[in-house]
Amino acid sequence: MDEEKAQDDIRPYTGRHTLRRPLCIIYILLAVSYLLIIIGFAVTLSRAATLSSQLSETYNKLKNQPPVLDFHLFPCGPETRQWEYFNGKCYLFSLQAVSWQQAKTKCEEQQAKLVIIDGFPKQNFIQTRTRNERFWIGLHGLQSGNDWQWLDGSNYGTGFKYWKQGEPNNYLRRNEDCAQVWLNGEWNDFTCSSNCYYICERPAPSASPAGSQGK
Repeated sequence: MDEEKAQDDIRPYTGRHTLRRPLCIIYILLAVSYLLIIIGFAVTLSRAATLSSQLSETYNKLKNQPPVLDFHLFPCGPETRQWEYFNGKCYLFSLQAVSWQQAKTKCEEQQAKLVIIDGFPKQNFIQTRTRNERFWIGLHGLQSGNDWQWLDGSNYGTGFKYWKQGEPNNYLRRNEDCAQVWLNGEWNDFTCSSNCYYICERPAPSASPAGSQGK
């Protein structure tokens, strides 16, 4: 009888001890979990700070560089979309008809010059855009006894020419001392005071940070 009672006294004690061990393990696991969370949070903050620093550095680099995408889309400059690009240079085909001297001045105001045609590639490019209209070019005979000269000093005598047959001719004995492209893009001499469209030409701007609009 006493033996059975002793066994009964032992059972509750054993049960309580058995229940405490899982609770202790749970507390330990929770503590470890919190610790891991804190470590993870600290690592995340560190990485976020590093990423923010890298993004800031990248932004500053990009801010100091030219808009490369704009350069590829608009090689003559995103602010001058009316200019057309061809073979490293930019061209403006005017919508206004003026005298040759006025055309020369208007091109110079845009850091450009009346176009110099130095070969078939440029000639073909121009004649596909002049619509059989009269466009002034940078060729004139205003000096040196009507000898034709290019505005950039290129050698006219040995250079490319694309005169219409019979030109230049001073038609009806008029002083036709300025050159233009006309029908089929062929060159024609014309009175410099007449109003015609004009073609400006300038180098394409550089994509490098030190680059600037060609002058």
